[in-house]
Amino acid sequence: MNTEENLVAGVAGGTHVAGQPLTTTAANMASPGLVMNGIDQRIVKVRPMSTPIDQLSRCAGSRRTDGMSVEYASVDTRPTEVALAKDAGGSTALEPESGGGFSTQITLASPGTLDVTETLLGLPSDPEEEPVVMYVLSQEKPLVYRVMVVNPKTTQTSGMGGSQTVHTMAQLKAGSKLIRMGRAAAELDVQTAQFSALPSKDFNHCQIFKMQVEQSTLMKIAHKEPGWNFSDQEEAAIIDMRLGMEKSFLFGHRTKIYDSNKNQEVYLTGGIWTQAGSETKIDLENLDHRALTKLCSDAFVGRTGSKRKILIAGTALMEALSNVEYTKVVSGGESFVKWGIEFREIRSNFGTLYVLHSEIFDQCGHASDGFILDPDYLTKYVHMPFSCETLDLRKSGQRNTDAVVLTEASCLVLRYPSTHMRVLGVKKPA
Repeated sequence: MNTEENLVAGVAGGTHVAGQPLTTTAANMASPGLVMNGIDQRIVKVRPMSTPIDQLSRCAGSRRTDGMSVEYASVDTRPTEVALAKDAGGSTALEPESGGGFSTQITLASPGTLDVTETLLGLPSDPEEEPVVMYVLSQEKPLVYRVMVVNPKTTQTSGMGGSQTVHTMAQLKAGSKLIRMGRAAAELDVQTAQFSALPSKDFNHCQIFKMQVEQSTLMKIAHKEPGWNFSDQEEAAIIDMRLGMEKSFLFGHRTKIYDSNKNQEVYLTGGIWTQAGSETKIDLENLDHRALTKLCSDAFVGRTGSKRKILIAGTALMEALSNVEYTKVVSGGESFVKWGIEFREIRSNFGTLYVLHSEIFDQCGHASDGFILDPDYLTKYVHMPFSCETLDLRKSGQRNTDAVVLTEASCLVLRYPSTHMRVLGVKKPA
């Protein structure tokens, strides 16, 4: 029976099998990769605790890419604060210009941060003074803005001409922060300053991962049984493949090399360790609830992302975290299972960390370190989905066996790199 003759195109682009039973051969011919999804789902059941990054990427789904190199973009939010380049404030006006306020100039340390009609909040160098609220009137130079101080401090003075009301702006030191607040429009305003967000682009290479098992028909077993029943040899091979992928996904170096023996280019994927947009250091020997609170603050405060993140830790870091005496403010110890992985929770007022130990960090020289991952912004790109191919080595005269080759070409990327963080554990020298 010719399978190709029984494949009928559907109205909306699908394919139907007519005049014969649905077989794996017909399924693979009509819809390549359809059967492979079952394999990928069953792979996640093989020791997920050993390869958490690979596990998360498979459970969260993936995106197809047409090439071995992947370009991706991230759009971040504008800075919420800007620094002053020069001292501001201390200026005085005898009479208010409008509504009790008066105008003055401020000089910023970085260009393009403020827009006309925005309101600002400045924190005086004297904590006893009231914060300064300003309204941006105009931009006079690339870094110089004219602002109206809307809440000046008022005092009464007496002189030859009688009493006068003096309006004074609190002193703001160079380097102090101005916090951007909401824009304020007039009743007849139709337009405002333009705002556009342009993504920052980066790229990564997909790496072709392969594993060969010379054993009997793996695909038939996968289709006959409700689960994927591995032999010891097959399971060991899958574990070895995933462990290798885990190390590449974490600490791989993005590059493209030329193999002179094969006369072909080989793509190596870049790991997420170097993709993270920030890092923090902690003293493992003095890790207490205060240092843990600081770690949670660094992981969540000022970063776009969710309030639940994953901390994957090496052995030394995990030992230090286990010895912390938790308090009502920072609590831990409870566990739960998600994505087939058992996590320990560290809850703080800033957010929750799901903690997991990984021996991969030890093997790669990062036993004292960890990685804080926001799973909502982890994306897996796949050029070749996880597929299974049977090689008939018996017919080719090589060996009296059938070989099964598992292949995947993929890479991991971190969108919004600032939401992810490297944790560097530091031990003081003895």
